Amino acid sequence: MKKAKLFPHTLADLTLGECAIIDSFTDKEISIKLLEMGCLPGEMVQVRNIAPFGDPIAISVSGYTLGLRKAEASTVIIKSVTIDSFSKESLAGVK
Repeated sequence: MKKAKLFPHTLADLTLGECAIIDSFTDKEISIKLLEMGCLPGEMVQVRNIAPFGDPIAISVSGYTLGLRKAEASTVIIKSVTIDSFSKESLAGVK
């Protein structure tokens, strides 16, 4: 029996193909690096690929694919996304 994960969820918790919105960061040093690479609060991200042993992961953000270690991804607090949250135009680039 699986235990329910307590909120907040992080980017590391997403499974292949799942989408979310970046909310905030828990680590200042890593957040600066991620902000410079387009991981801005309010940006939608999608898990595009997961390595065979689960680390690293590839995410789609700001129009490109970015590889992250699970430790880095676990510092990104996310909000779940619903289809109602976005117009069809904003979801057009997410496959």
